[in-house]
Amino acid sequence: MSTESLTNHDNLTHAAHGHNAGATKVFGFWIYLMSDCILFAILFATYAVLSQGTADGPTGKDIFELPFVLAETFMLLFSSITYGMAMLAMNDGDKSRVNVWLGVTFLFGLGFVAMEVYEFHKLIEENYGPDRSAFLSSFFALVATHGLHVATGLVWIAIMMVQVARRGLNATTQTRLMCLSLFWHFLDVVWICVFTVVYLLGAL
Repeated sequence: MSTESLTNHDNLTHAAHGHNAGATKVFGFWIYLMSDCILFAILFATYAVLSQGTADGPTGKDIFELPFVLAETFMLLFSSITYGMAMLAMNDGDKSRVNVWLGVTFLFGLGFVAMEVYEFHKLIEENYGPDRSAFLSSFFALVATHGLHVATGLVWIAIMMVQVARRGLNATTQTRLMCLSLFWHFLDVVWICVFTVVYLLGAL
């Protein structure tokens, strides 16, 4: 076998190994997301059980501001669209465009977290904190857990922007971007459930 043939064989073997390793990592991340599904399922079940335990305090109808929460929801929905644009740019091999869309996604996500923090601050100021009733305890636990996940996603996006800028779109960064994509879209789906079950039904 010639030296050129050996080199080509080594390159193909390395590429195949990198592809298999990336696929394994993505599969492992799917397993993590399934465990996160269990966490949120428990929180939703807890909220369903405790949502009527208002202890003569406010109900969801009294404290939820649907137009505000709807704007918050659109923030997260738009961030999923912009992350999708980042993935399309990744497939095109355009790292500059990837970082532009990641930056836009980060801003939408940051706006979402800021609105959630404002909502929590306002409720606590009005003496509607998690210690006020079982309903509010379960509400804060569910919504805040989702918010912490979004904040973690923002840190991850910032790290990926640095890695893409420095290392380019190599196999490692692409795998990480795919995992982050799964995570971000998962949070979007969970929030749609939160908006429907907690806010929309609670305001009726």
